[in-house]
This record gives sequence, C-alpha cells and structure tokens, in this order.
Amino acid sequence: MSWEYLGYIASALLVASLTMSDVVKLRWLNLAGCIAFTLYGIAISAWPVAITNGVLTFVNLYHLVKLNREKIKSAK
Repeated sequence: MSWEYLGYIASALLVASLTMSDVVKLRWLNLAGCIAFTLYGIAISAWPVAITNGVLTFVNLYHLVKLNREKIKSAK
C-alpha cells in the first residue's frame, strides 16, 4: 500500500468532519483523521505532521470526554 493513500484518507476524514453539524460526530471524525495523519506522518518521516496531529488527537479525546461528562450530568 502506498502511504499516499493513507494521506488522502486522512484528508477526507478531516474534510468530512468539518461538514458535521453535530459536535460529537465532528470530534469522532476529526479524531479518526488525526490518527490517520499521525500514522501517515510517521510512515513518511514527516515529523511536523505526525507531532501536530498526535497532539490534536489528544485535544479531540479531551473534548469527547468533556462532552460525554456533560451529557451524563444533564441526564441526571
């Protein structure tokens, strides 16, 4: 498999995430795109790409946890 395909998939996931009106769906798709871009960056030794998207992976995870906690609080 050419690593270039992984880059295209990652790009498509990020673009798709930005079309979401639901913030949770946006975060999940963006998370998938960031993980794919992190792997792509590592595979082609593009460290700025890998590091930036690795950090953004944790930003998305943080927000998903925060949104989940808010949902649980509001359900009580």
